[in-house]
Amino acid sequence: MQTVPAGRGAVARATAWLGGGMFVASLGYFAWSFAFRFGPEAAVHTSTGGLVRALFLNTFLFTVFALHHSVMARAGARRSVARVVPPPLERSIYVWIASLLFILTCVAWQPIPIVLYDVPWPWRGACAATQLWGLWLTARSARLIDPLELAGIRQVQGGVRPAALEARGPYCLVRHPIYLGWALMTLGTPVMTGTRLSFAAISTTYLLLAIPFEERSLEDAFGEEYRTYRHRVRWRMVPGLY
Repeated sequence: MQTVPAGRGAVARATAWLGGGMFVASLGYFAWSFAFRFGPEAAVHTSTGGLVRALFLNTFLFTVFALHHSVMARAGARRSVARVVPPPLERSIYVWIASLLFILTCVAWQPIPIVLYDVPWPWRGACAATQLWGLWLTARSARLIDPLELAGIRQVQGGVRPAALEARGPYCLVRHPIYLGWALMTLGTPVMTGTRLSFAAISTTYLLLAIPFEERSLEDAFGEEYRTYRHRVRWRMVPGLY
């Protein structure tokens, strides 16, 4: 088990806990942005060129965030970071950068002032239930993995468990329930604006593209155990579809 070098324990713990707080703040800022800033805007006249430019910039913003997520998840990049900071802080540094990039992405997201649909009652209630189910899937799945370990806090406390393949709860439904939860939360909104749809579609597309690479890493890490799990739980993200 790796420990933080003597004399750096308090600093490392503070860095990790503040990083965890930043991660929660980034999710909170996204939720506020999606609910209010990305919601129905006042009617304005926007040229086709302006809409195309906004869509291009939004795609660029999320690509920058996604590239960090993908590159830093690779073993080589993690080893490079570990040469600069104490190994137990490697995950925390990743969380800090990812959280700040996510906030920046939300701040700079370009509005697309179009209301595509506004679902009336009682179907609006079904949309709300879909989003709540997505929230439950995400929270329950993250809890099974250990949120403190995901945030990089457990590493500096010296309590990291040996890597284990999680196959309980939502992981019996699909192999990537957190991704399914994200799609349900963002695409399930009863009032879909162009701004919301661009965020939901771009982020969900990234998750769909990232899954094969993530599963390759999981197979490398767990070998036959993961292949057995993949055979038992057929669907990657969307039951009956993908």
